[in-house]
Amino acid sequence: MRPQGHAAPSAGQTLAELATLIPAASRAFREVGLDYCCGGQRTLAAACAEKGLDAEALLQKLAAEPPAAEPSWEEQPIADLIQHILDRYHAPLRDELRDLHRMAMTVEEKHKEKASCPRGLAAHLAAIHEAVHAHLEKEERILFPMILAGHGAQADGPIQVMELEHEEHGANLARTRALTSDLTAPAEACLTWQALYLRLRELEADLMDHIHLENHVLFPRVLCA
Repeated sequence: MRPQGHAAPSAGQTLAELATLIPAASRAFREVGLDYCCGGQRTLAAACAEKGLDAEALLQKLAAEPPAAEPSWEEQPIADLIQHILDRYHAPLRDELRDLHRMAMTVEEKHKEKASCPRGLAAHLAAIHEAVHAHLEKEERILFPMILAGHGAQADGPIQVMELEHEEHGANLARTRALTSDLTAPAEACLTWQALYLRLRELEADLMDHIHLENHVLFPRVLCA
């Protein structure tokens, strides 16, 4: 059953449209490696063809998902959406990246003699933390105040910069997977190592949902207001 007023999902819809319409779509896309944030403008059909996936089987799975329990962010006031982004994503992200960097340093130091050690992960996470911190500062100090002051129509330039930086964040997520055997801990991994990879999976999910919400909900609404 689909939310009232919405047609059943189709392979001709973009990943971004489906992730916005169906609450569980983002999780389903992550499970099969489909990028719905930075690559969200591709149709489901094109994205599945590229990866050799069965688009119809994925559609059936999405069609069986229940409707959203809460009103869509497409329908809520923009000020509420921005506050949600700040509370749900910005506030926890800084501390989480700092903790993940510390954990990676511990794992690399304790397991440096092992062939499976994720060498370079700590330095990579430190670079991600620096890039993300700078990005959040730009949104919080420049873009969001501009929007909340009613100057969203003039925000095209800052939004383009944020979208380019989102692409860099997406590339960093791919690099994280490359350094960690696709976020799969080896058999000899200690509890800290296993926990690190689990939390990196959660970070990936949060960043993808965060970028999707800004790229495909907030920014279009602001520019069309």
